[in-house]
Amino acid sequence: MDIAIKISVGLVAFIHVYITIFEMFLWEVRGPKIFKNFELDLFPKTKALALNMGLYNGFLTAGLIWTFFISDPIWQTNISLFFLGCVFVAGCVGAISAKAIFFVQSIPALIAIVLILLNCPCIA
Repeated sequence: MDIAIKISVGLVAFIHVYITIFEMFLWEVRGPKIFKNFELDLFPKTKALALNMGLYNGFLTAGLIWTFFISDPIWQTNISLFFLGCVFVAGCVGAISAKAIFFVQSIPALIAIVLILLNCPCIA
């Protein structure tokens, strides 16, 4: 895997480590600071929902980290594209509730996807 691709996939994975921790463990503490337009009483009521969202983001994190341990370049590319695609779509859907999610989640994933596709010998 090219160094730029590794860095971009690693960055997306790191972002999702933070999202996982935030949603699963810090929802009531950090949530009101991040989602300022939501009413404060919403966060305790949605704690279980945030825990579930965090778990799914944890799966995305695990998949992205897994790509660093795949030795076959074709499988590594395919698995990377799959999980980055999931992150991109999740960010697009998440942007419905908070526009910043698109820039924090989708754009880094899209950059990594483009780098992978530009480096993929199957496209040349």
